[in-house]
Amino acid sequence: MSTSIKELQSRKEITSAFPVMKQLRTHLDESSYLKLVIEARDKEGYKMFALFDKENMVAVIGFQPMTTLYYGRFIWVCDLVTDTHHRSKGYGEQLLSFVQQWAKESHYDNIALSSGLQRAEAHRFYQEKMGYDKVSYVFKASLM
Repeated sequence: MSTSIKELQSRKEITSAFPVMKQLRTHLDESSYLKLVIEARDKEGYKMFALFDKENMVAVIGFQPMTTLYYGRFIWVCDLVTDTHHRSKGYGEQLLSFVQQWAKESHYDNIALSSGLQRAEAHRFYQEKMGYDKVSYVFKASLM
């Protein structure tokens, strides 16, 4: 397997990840997606990386460094998705492992993420394959 991981920085690179990201963030159109990624990158330090198998983008991860009293310095994984045609090949594991290594090298203490209640397969992946602990529920209130 000849894979590579690349940070997506330009508008063109970020836009190229939309077809994969759309599989996770189904509520977004391309314009909204691009606007949100650019804003999150510029204001919140959001980073996006893609995993390529040969020259095909097969998975994408987005994360941001944060500091809170609860976790200290940590990485919040905002988005992790593997293209539906390429699942169960270890790509998600490669990307999450890459971010874990990035976090260690950048002196972050923890990695955290949330996952929708309905995503039982994702929960199994995080807990059984990646060794993550389920430590809380995430609550949300819509202001619109």
